[in-house]
Amino acid sequence: MPSRRTRFLSVSLALLASIPASARGQSTAPLRDPIEAVGREDSVQRVSRLRSLLARIARRSADSTARAGATDSVMLAGSPVADAATEERAFKSNKDSAEWVSARTAAERADGFHVVVDLFARQLYVINQGDTLRAAPAATALNTTLNFGGRSWRFETPRGVRKVLAKEKEPVWRPPDWHFAEVALEHNLKLRTISRGQVIRLRDGTRLKIEGDEVGIIAPGEREFVPLALEDHIVFDNTLFVPPLDTKQRQVAGELGHFRLTMGDGFMLHGTPYASSIGENVTHGCIRLADVDIEWLFEHVPVGTKVYIY
Repeated sequence: MPSRRTRFLSVSLALLASIPASARGQSTAPLRDPIEAVGREDSVQRVSRLRSLLARIARRSADSTARAGATDSVMLAGSPVADAATEERAFKSNKDSAEWVSARTAAERADGFHVVVDLFARQLYVINQGDTLRAAPAATALNTTLNFGGRSWRFETPRGVRKVLAKEKEPVWRPPDWHFAEVALEHNLKLRTISRGQVIRLRDGTRLKIEGDEVGIIAPGEREFVPLALEDHIVFDNTLFVPPLDTKQRQVAGELGHFRLTMGDGFMLHGTPYASSIGENVTHGCIRLADVDIEWLFEHVPVGTKVYIY
């Protein structure tokens, strides 16, 4: 699906204001949010393509409860970059600090061909027998917690040793549940899951359902099933609907850039269409790299390579 790229940008109030309420399939009451609904066009044979393109959250970490100054200047094995003596690192506890020391020590002692990720410095290194083959800035985790609907998600990259388990070109992202919770929270929407075999009747009589691998609607008085646009969030009646993982509406091309190296448990090294995010704490646990750097890793880092993260 690389030809259909999903975008997630805010829909402006001006755009919605230019669309008649009848075309949105909603009442004329003022909307609380610029993505209040996506409705039908006057023709019952067509689905409105109004994009509910939502802003991404770029929160920075604000939950560290202790800070420790770095008093040493240890050269990473084979790395041209040493820790600055005046650099401060944020730790939540003594245990957190000890885990960081342990993970960094493992990285310093590693030999052979391997990858190292320094989360505090937001840097990635590819090292072979003590020589640094590649150094690249990286975007790392937010280190925040999202709470919504009685569920909680922690956005951090765990320290330790992982392996490159697989590599993929032009990967497709299937947004996890936290993505929909994040969007719903930011835009004051309710959240509801769509299940196969379920028919949801909307306020205007439209039926929302799944046929095959697509989510779509059947307009009032009609029998034809019309698939919803793949690049849209599914928003009706001030509710964001979460489709099953195996539907086309849960597949986002381009969000992970052109390459990814998976490391298990949902963590990966991947590219990004958001080049300005490189070097920041903005991810939900993965490690983002610039296009040129992730392509180099894809070509030169074989499956099975160890990745040391601290």
